[in-house]
Amino acid sequence: MGREKKAKTKFKKIVSEQFPVNHKKGGGILKIEVWENEKREIVKYSMAYINHLIFSDDNGRVIGYDNTHNFHHKHYFGEISEVSDFISYQNLVDRFEKEIKEFIK
Repeated sequence: MGREKKAKTKFKKIVSEQFPVNHKKGGGILKIEVWENEKREIVKYSMAYINHLIFSDDNGRVIGYDNTHNFHHKHYFGEISEVSDFISYQNLVDRFEKEIKEFIK
């Protein structure tokens, strides 16, 4: 008896960017990754402000959003909380941009 193989869903990484933050503006790195499915829908994302000088746990992630554990959630100084008011990926991008201004001057 042969085992049936499940068809793997293929995701394509459409964004993979890292931006260093000038030391005078707070230092650290902004890291953004986004994947889409064959229908061009965003299915996976991760955006983070990483600065080991501010926070050393959670791989230096001070603040970030992702959906890698099958739910939309926020990382903030090592604490993880569900984004219960998720509307869209773009909405989270806008929220993230506003929130990192607390750390990037």
